Amino acid sequence: MMRSLVRGMIVAALLVGPQMAQAQSYPSKPIKLVVPFPAGGPADTIARVLTEKMAPLLGQPIIIESRAGAGGVTGITAVAKAEPDGYTIGLSSAGPLAITPVLSETMPYDVHRDLKLLTQVVEVPELLVVADNVPAKTFGELIALAKSKPGKLNFASTGVGGVPHMAGELLKVSAGVDVEHVPYRGAAPAVNDLLGGHVNMMFADIPVLLGNVTAGKLRALAIGSARRAPSAPDVPTTAELGMPQVLANNWYGLVAPSGIPADVAAKIYSAATEALNSAEVKDKLALQGATTVGSTGAEFAAHVKAEMEKWAQVGKAAGVKLQ
Repeated sequence: MMRSLVRGMIVAALLVGPQMAQAQSYPSKPIKLVVPFPAGGPADTIARVLTEKMAPLLGQPIIIESRAGAGGVTGITAVAKAEPDGYTIGLSSAGPLAITPVLSETMPYDVHRDLKLLTQVVEVPELLVVADNVPAKTFGELIALAKSKPGKLNFASTGVGGVPHMAGELLKVSAGVDVEHVPYRGAAPAVNDLLGGHVNMMFADIPVLLGNVTAGKLRALAIGSARRAPSAPDVPTTAELGMPQVLANNWYGLVAPSGIPADVAAKIYSAATEALNSAEVKDKLALQGATTVGSTGAEFAAHVKAEMEKWAQVGKAAGVKLQ
């Protein structure tokens, strides 16, 4: 019996030993952070601000890899299928984690099974703007204009299944207006056509639009948040304007492949939250219209679950189905 017990202890040590060694030596080489959107966009900017602070804390470089496609699903699929050793992580927005999974019948990953949700990094409200050639000067005037011309106005988005798209659908359902969705492949072409007057309105992350709003090239009518944004304090919230149900905050969070060792995940989480709690990172991200969060993994998972339920309801009401 004693020999069996000793053998069992030896086997357990052999199994646990490599995992402990890996956690203790992690990271011993550069870490790859997959950003599932084009370089130069808000996700890329947030990733660069965060990793600039995280890398010294972890003692290794963090290399950002842009893997755009399918509204962020391509990049997050790469993370879900990566080796769960902590050397491939991802920065995802709401789309690939909470919108596409509930609106698409076919997904290459299951969010809660194939991914480890590490922490919510930031929250970024969506700004509603109109092109300069749209006569509406206020949110109320825009709704009245849309109701007077059913099917004649349109709204741009950065792609099907993202928060800018679903924010527009939420507005349509809540206000009872008929406006056409015009999806683009990324923020840059959408904003360019908005500036050219080829599309009428758009919801997007504050940093995508704020420069053109400040320059007077686009008119900001509302912000889809429960509170005003420090970077756009003069823009009223949809709640103030009588539509509190039009809440459309985008957010970004760190994810890793499921199966990542707990100690390795803890090291990434610790570095991320320490970075997010620093005044330097808070200030830099605030300039982008983003508020740092740094939630626990359990809190992030609960947030994703709640967002899934919300956007599933919006998708059903708007009749949105993703291929």
